[in-house]
Amino acid sequence: MIHQYKLNGYNIVLDTYSGGVHVVDDLAYEIIAYYENTPVEKIVTVMMEKYQNDSSISEKEIRETIAAVEELKNDGQLFTEDEFKNLSIDLKKRQTHLKALCFNVAHTCNLSCEYCFASQGKYNGDRAIMTFEVGKRAIDYLLENSGHHRNLDIDFFGGEPLMAWNVVKQIVAYARSKETEYKKTFRFTFTTNGMLLNDEVTEFLNKEMYNVVLSLDGRKEVHDRLRKTVNGKGSYDHIVPKFQEFVEKRGDKEYYVRGTYTHNNVDFTNDIFHIADLGFDKLSMEPVICDPREPYALTEKDLPEIYNQYEILANEMIKREENGNGFTFYHYMLDLSEGPCIQKRLNGCGSGTEYLAVTPWGELFPCHQFVGDQEYSMGNIWDGITKPETQCQFKENNCYSKPECQDCWAKLYCSGGCPANALHATGSLNGTYDFSCDIFRKRIECSMMVKVAESIRAMEKEEQPDII
Repeated sequence: MIHQYKLNGYNIVLDTYSGGVHVVDDLAYEIIAYYENTPVEKIVTVMMEKYQNDSSISEKEIRETIAAVEELKNDGQLFTEDEFKNLSIDLKKRQTHLKALCFNVAHTCNLSCEYCFASQGKYNGDRAIMTFEVGKRAIDYLLENSGHHRNLDIDFFGGEPLMAWNVVKQIVAYARSKETEYKKTFRFTFTTNGMLLNDEVTEFLNKEMYNVVLSLDGRKEVHDRLRKTVNGKGSYDHIVPKFQEFVEKRGDKEYYVRGTYTHNNVDFTNDIFHIADLGFDKLSMEPVICDPREPYALTEKDLPEIYNQYEILANEMIKREENGNGFTFYHYMLDLSEGPCIQKRLNGCGSGTEYLAVTPWGELFPCHQFVGDQEYSMGNIWDGITKPETQCQFKENNCYSKPECQDCWAKLYCSGGCPANALHATGSLNGTYDFSCDIFRKRIECSMMVKVAESIRAMEKEEQPDII
């Protein structure tokens, strides 16, 4: 399976199963489009007719280009066969071990964001803060069920996890105390709205957290429209200086400023550029996932402009990188040479199998987006998985288990998409959320184009002689 598209002056051809990305001229682009289903002599005739007024294209060049395409096919770089379908069946039978837990340490929040999937942090239930006893047992549960995994991940999430600050510190200290005994290493991630950031918090997070996610939607008017305090006031002016100070002190450690765009700001690149101009260089901007009846919900009519925005973003990233003020965009982080292993590409995030969420009461869910949905309550940290049949649903969930994914060129990049989004949009874990798929495919196209531009620029730089 191949995917061909034109973007920013490049003719790009992706071979789905080998992962090969080719940048070709117009003639090769046309020939590749015909190659699989058209005899060679017919291709020659069609190309001769198409380029009859172009003196630079001869029959000899056409035949040489066809031969080059044939060579790429023989080398396993074009038109490769799908060797992964049977592997996906084997993956259903594999034994999985827990690698990561999302600690919902606070089912409460000091903001009241209208689009919050967690119902302002309460997950449609009671407000609660995780106790250290629950957190301690959750660490033990992860260690006991981690099998061969050496690196274990803990995400501190909410609500707002800084509202459980003392518990977070205790949990981190306890986990660190177990690393040598179990020969494991913990990596912590922390997501915060920034309202409670101070010097003590900053010092601790910068010391202990592998990654920190800072929530900011962009321009002041955009951010304050939906991200308000419980008193109805905007939070932008309060958090931006805190975030700037935090990132300055963080140095070269990982962080992301993460925003959400809605129907209110379909021109979301202006928010991304605004955040970059504030001094942040690691950014993420996600489409809102919400009830389609909400006034801020994205619609199918927004898609053309959303596509345009991702192209604007890609071109601006190339420009800024050339000018020495580039930034990283999470969804354009695509490694074309050494990407994830095939098991990861088939199964994605590992929700429900290698990754679970734990509530303040110790209840286990497939991930934080399922918390509160009792149909997907899988057990607890004392008794373990009490609904193995639910876990099996997630183990069997991959890009080959969904009929709509079979002919999609991007399936090995999304692993079939987010199970939670599929469930909420279609009522089935094996469904596909078409709107999200459309956006994902556009992001992949743009990210590949950025990588192509970077590679070409690097080659051109190598070819230029040093000036003395």
